[in-house]
Amino acid sequence: MAIAIKSIPTLRGNDAERFFEAAKKVETKSTTVNFKKQANIARAILSKAKML
Repeated sequence: MAIAIKSIPTLRGNDAERFFEAAKKVETKSTTVNFKKQANIARAILSKAKML
């Protein structure tokens, strides 16, 4: 028994323009991720286990 492959929907008209503008806006936005909190938690766990 074969499973049917569904076609990929294509955006057209206003939906396509809105999607393109939103994608362009996100692509140009410069962001950074701060892992300081997670690093401190990991450091605390490692020091408690005497691995640091």
